[in-house]
Amino acid sequence: MARIASALPICNFASSRLCRLLAILLVNLPLSGRAADAAANVAARIAAGEFGPALIIANGVNDAALRDKLLGNIAIAQGQAGAPQAALDTAADIRSDLTRKAALGSLSTTPINSTGGKPRGARGGSMMADFDSLIELITSTLKPDSWDDVGGPGAIDEFRSGVYVDSAGVLRKLPTSTDASLVAVHRAGLEATQTGNPRRSATLRKVSLTRLEREVQLLAAQGREPSEAMQTLAGLQRIKYILVYPESGDIVIAGPASDWRRDAEGRFVDSHGAPVLNLDDLVVTLRNAITSRGSFGCSIDPRKDNLAAAKAVQEKWSQQPLKPGQRDRWLNEIRDALGRQDITMYGIDRRTHAGRVLVEADYRMKLVGIGLEEGVAGVSSYLSSIVLGKDGKPPPMNVLRWWFTLNYDSLSATERRDAFELRGPGVKVLSENEFLNERGERVHTGDSDIPTRQFAESFTKHFDKLATKYPVYAELRNVFDLALVSAVIESHDLPGQVGWHMTHFGPGGDYQPQLGAAPTEVDSVMNHRLIGGKHIVAAISGGVRVDTSKGAERETVKTDTYGLIAAERGGSQPKQLPRRAWWWD
Repeated sequence: MARIASALPICNFASSRLCRLLAILLVNLPLSGRAADAAANVAARIAAGEFGPALIIANGVNDAALRDKLLGNIAIAQGQAGAPQAALDTAADIRSDLTRKAALGSLSTTPINSTGGKPRGARGGSMMADFDSLIELITSTLKPDSWDDVGGPGAIDEFRSGVYVDSAGVLRKLPTSTDASLVAVHRAGLEATQTGNPRRSATLRKVSLTRLEREVQLLAAQGREPSEAMQTLAGLQRIKYILVYPESGDIVIAGPASDWRRDAEGRFVDSHGAPVLNLDDLVVTLRNAITSRGSFGCSIDPRKDNLAAAKAVQEKWSQQPLKPGQRDRWLNEIRDALGRQDITMYGIDRRTHAGRVLVEADYRMKLVGIGLEEGVAGVSSYLSSIVLGKDGKPPPMNVLRWWFTLNYDSLSATERRDAFELRGPGVKVLSENEFLNERGERVHTGDSDIPTRQFAESFTKHFDKLATKYPVYAELRNVFDLALVSAVIESHDLPGQVGWHMTHFGPGGDYQPQLGAAPTEVDSVMNHRLIGGKHIVAAISGGVRVDTSKGAERETVKTDTYGLIAAERGGSQPKQLPRRAWWWD
């Protein structure tokens, strides 16, 4: 059995009010004959320009690979006939992402005609009805909030014999020779392309990565950017589950979701100002998991020569107490000696959103660490925690190292590894004191003193409060969530289980994350404190380290013996979804 879209004949819209509302018909028609006959019939219909009957035949083929191939041929023919929207709508029904990519690639290279204009049959000058009035009537009457000019997925355009609207808009013009029945006219608007309003809050929202890739890919074929709903992964705030459905070809991420808006810095945030998940970050971490086994990060480090110069300045001034009025000169000399620090990035492009988040989060954490930026209750800076030793001397000048890393309590899964649960706050800060020798070389000690360790532990403990005050920390946690999800996808070969080749999101895919300017160096972060008549200087280093490979390996993932994750998977199945839906509650 196959479902097809048909339409009432196009009337004279200028003279007949009865023809102002049109609808898609969903009709079940039997198909007989062997696959070879079906392929020959589709070819014949394409040659005759009868795309509607060709779609009926193709959709009735039981062989999935052949069905996809026939749909790809129809989509290419529709594009060559000047019906790009119809071609994209057909391509959307191709389940294999490899076949879909090939079809879309052929559409993008469709040649123009010999006169240098649009392909034969493309929209343009013809003695037809007033399309603008008709389109306005349809879009204001049929699901007004579902059209692309108001942020929805539906599209409407002129068609050479009337009007073409893809399935989102519930209307398309087919050849009058089609023999489809009209018995389902009253059910025309039942199929929607959405599952509701993505801006509505949800305790558990599901996003199919395979379906999302398809929709983003189809928009790219039209030269259009992903919608805000796609960019925010339908408003997901965190990821709690990864669910796998080989029978429908879906890899699903699920978690709480809410409405979103742009904050003053341009990031998408929820109603409380917390950043929601980001599509670019998903693609970046997914590609990293495949090409670099989930290893990425950044480091902001003082330069060796500068550290040696700063140490020499400190030793020079420490030979005698500072005199009144010398404090500013002393600080300026040390600051000038420290100069700038180098920013090193590995595993991901520093120009991506994820790369910039790593650098900003690390830099601002260090500002809090030495008291240049205010923390929250319970978080004390390093300098405020220092006390003089029993000999009355301050600690020696060294380099403080604080860095972010993953912080998940556990990663659990069903025995079949078709559902996973992420647990834990996501982010923690580690610390180390590095001894600084005369040459400015930092020597790892593998340990940290009490003030250094206290700051790292308090920052981790109060991370949620800090993330509320400084949204970049929440953005960092979002990147960590997506990195762990990507590691699970790679380590357990989830794409192989569902037949997903990641033709758009994967390495070498056509999706291009937005790139911005990213710094390669930054002014040194330093501060000082006067205690017991002694001036104490702190200079810091560190960064962000992510290595998801070990935590996501099959042998390290805990097996859920209570059946709770399996129950969640069963209750979240993508059953009876609209054909173009990619998220649901």
